[in-house]
Amino acid sequence: MINRVVLVGRLTKDPELKYTTNNIANLRFTVAVNRQFTDQQTGERKADFINCVAWRAQAENMAKFLKKGSLIGVEGRIETGSFQGQDGQMRYTTDVVADSVQFLEPKSVGAEQNGDTWSPGGSGGVDAYGTKGYSNQAADDPELPF
Repeated sequence: MINRVVLVGRLTKDPELKYTTNNIANLRFTVAVNRQFTDQQTGERKADFINCVAWRAQAENMAKFLKKGSLIGVEGRIETGSFQGQDGQMRYTTDVVADSVQFLEPKSVGAEQNGDTWSPGGSGGVDAYGTKGYSNQAADDPELPF
């Protein structure tokens, strides 16, 4: 069985890093992904808003280097869950658990002035296991719809 997701889109808000009671970093974020077609009536391109979660070093690096509107690539898996709301109704959730997040554009100049450094050539991100380095060829790809 296969459960793999690949997304390229923009963050809908600034990331907010949180920690579990066991001091494990986690980050919930939403990625806006443009659809391939335009609405026939309005001529506008629609987008899907996909809920995602990152853990540990990956979450900490995302909080440090990304902001609202940052173009990212996410590879992961879909995870579903449910819980009972305060009103007694069952609520169902669907999230993409990010195994790898790639930063697809250079970091803003303002963050560089704070002493943070980021190289679009390969050392700016980590995967779910804390492994650094990746290619950033997609950032200059004219085929991307963003």
